[in-house]
Amino acid sequence: MPTPPTGTPAGPAPVDPAPATATSTPYRAPLIAFLVANVVSICGTRVSAIAIPWFVLVSTGSPLKTGLVAMAEMLPLVVCKAFGGPLIDRLGPKRVSVSTDTASTVVVALIPLLHTLGALPFPVLLGIVAVAGALRGPGDAAKGTLIPDIAAAAKVPLERVTGLESTTERLAGFIAFAVAGGLITLVGEVNALWIDAASFGVCALLIRRWAPGQHQRKPHQENEEEGYGQQLLEGWRFLRTDKLMLPLVLMIAVTNLLDAAIAAVLLPVWIKEHGYGPGQTSLILTSFGVTATAFALLASAIGHRLPRKTVFTVAFLICGAPRFVVMAFDAPVWGVMLVCAVGGIGAGFINPVLGALFIERIPRPLLGRVNSLADAVAWIGVPLGGVIAGAAVTGIGLAPALLIGGAAYLVATMAPPLIGRHENWGGAGAKPTPAAQDRPARSPATNPATKHPQPTDQPTRRPQPEARPTHHRATDRQQSQHQPIGRSEVGDLQSPDPAKPVQDHRTEVPS
Repeated sequence: MPTPPTGTPAGPAPVDPAPATATSTPYRAPLIAFLVANVVSICGTRVSAIAIPWFVLVSTGSPLKTGLVAMAEMLPLVVCKAFGGPLIDRLGPKRVSVSTDTASTVVVALIPLLHTLGALPFPVLLGIVAVAGALRGPGDAAKGTLIPDIAAAAKVPLERVTGLESTTERLAGFIAFAVAGGLITLVGEVNALWIDAASFGVCALLIRRWAPGQHQRKPHQENEEEGYGQQLLEGWRFLRTDKLMLPLVLMIAVTNLLDAAIAAVLLPVWIKEHGYGPGQTSLILTSFGVTATAFALLASAIGHRLPRKTVFTVAFLICGAPRFVVMAFDAPVWGVMLVCAVGGIGAGFINPVLGALFIERIPRPLLGRVNSLADAVAWIGVPLGGVIAGAAVTGIGLAPALLIGGAAYLVATMAPPLIGRHENWGGAGAKPTPAAQDRPARSPATNPATKHPQPTDQPTRRPQPEARPTHHRATDRQQSQHQPIGRSEVGDLQSPDPAKPVQDHRTEVPS
């Protein structure tokens, strides 16, 4: 991972939100608050990504225990993300996000507090980290589910919000990693965790105050006739039967695995075998990240005017397999930097396009549960990427492993355009489809094979969502696609921790 409506037609027209009321917030405030919360969230994530492992290593002296702590967070994170979707659809993404971030503030703060009091044995630390991961799972999914509400309130296309979100993630990631090391050196890893806890609280306050609170429920769901398991099954049924969603989610799972492989093993081994060092690693990562950040910003401005299928295909052709191939043929560092810089151009467009496509494709009442399931599937391969890459390098050598990885990346990313060649991808030039929130999301009993309707030439009716009082919620802490006690970000080659994911079920293209 990832990703990915509020009555937005699958074309270039922007979201047409409900008329403002006397009690509504200024229409730009929700978007600004969402982006600021995203930056704060990522900064907290980066601090914890360094502080937590260092804290465990310093306090226990055991690399094994450091790894156990990471696993203790990731397992409940993925499980709760997968099974938390119906909760988001029942309560609303804002309420779930604010509640989980508020609880995370307390839970993360317990680590430095109990350590200071001398009451933090290792089993207790494992338990706290597991609870933090369990909260983060549905919290991350709720943040992604809130994007269409933000777009509607700000009166902008979905690509504008997903593009700005991707831009802030990448930019904040660069800045935060540089600052995090100095901050931990200055105040110590224990005090740095206070800052991480505070970042959860700031996000909760920002979203609680400014995020829109409308929440669309299924009409028959008002009396809670459906059981929780039945609602979860309905989300899985939609994901499994949609002819475009399932290929995209499976593709993201494969690319996340390969991105984790190149970040954790293949690039470091290539650097070492060629006699280079951390300086060259930084140059390669920076060349990719700078262009990815710049073009994510461009995608936020013009993405809604472009045909999504074409953008998707071209972007993955230049940002996926070439990174593997150029290293396999022993190119000089400047050659690898050039290929990565060009690849960053494509990477900048991927998450905005996928995010908008997913949001438009999923019926709004199912958005929470389908988002959660898609995220969980997309993350499956992340922990395996480094292990598989290490085994491949040991067994067949670096160059063959890189070539196989590049070939797998090419096949995985070109499969969805072929499988979904008759599906409507949306974007400029696409036929309008009924908005996702207009499409009925029937129960399994009445619709045993929920599918996305075929494109229609009938004009899209834009509903006027009912203005409702604000609930509560907060923002992607992908990355993606890859970090402990924090939030998922999209696209971090320099952060191979078990997760952005890319931003989300969205793809985690390394940055």
